[in-house]
Amino acid sequence: MTLEGMTVLVTGGAGGIGQAICRHLARQGSKVIVHYRTSRSEAESLAGEIDGIAVYADLRKKDEVDKMFSQIEEEIGLLQCCVANAGMYPPEPMPVWEISEDRWNSTLESNLGVTVLTAQGFLKSAVTSGKGSLVLIGSTAGVHGERGHSDYATAKGAITSGLLRTLKNDVSGTSIRVNAVAPGWTLTDSKVESGIDREIASNAMRTMSMKKLASPEDVAGAVAFLLSDVASGHISGQVIEVSGGMEGRVIPGPGE
Repeated sequence: MTLEGMTVLVTGGAGGIGQAICRHLARQGSKVIVHYRTSRSEAESLAGEIDGIAVYADLRKKDEVDKMFSQIEEEIGLLQCCVANAGMYPPEPMPVWEISEDRWNSTLESNLGVTVLTAQGFLKSAVTSGKGSLVLIGSTAGVHGERGHSDYATAKGAITSGLLRTLKNDVSGTSIRVNAVAPGWTLTDSKVESGIDREIASNAMRTMSMKKLASPEDVAGAVAFLLSDVASGHISGQVIEVSGGMEGRVIPGPGE
């Protein structure tokens, strides 16, 4: 499953899952470009560790996305692979009728919007060469829904359904592949440090055949598999759930 010599952009590469993806791809022989918006020191430290490159862009702004891709092409060269990992999870759960218009729009822009602009930037260049691999990062929230996070579930669901399947058809006739990974509950450093809710974790595992939460490395392995032409060269338009065999969610009743 070698990715030797491939240049890969990982958006949101300084985050918990993003860092694991960057390290995993670097071990596979890739030249990794670590994108960041707010985590400059973490991105630059990680890039130094894996002999990669850190790049800044606010992916909510098309001109900055275009500038980032132009910078990569001019300074680094052809980008063969891209992982659209950047996103934002609103921490406070709210029923849909309490979610403000500002939060709804912000969540969609910071998840679905940034993924669309990243895909546009990567695929625009990839169709010229006729080859490349794009992996979108979704969530099981977009598959099963997530109580209190209808905004996030909507954004992630759109990424791994209509957007994914349309992108792979938009590049029809080329060797470009577009796939997605949908992580379930994943033990990132931030979740551990904030004290992951044991009751929620226990409820999540009740619907899993594997009674454990994922690690960021579990997600990174699935991403590497989908990026590799050797391992998945005839796979496109597919979603891999990294969720321990999750079949749904436990829905607490009133007051639970």
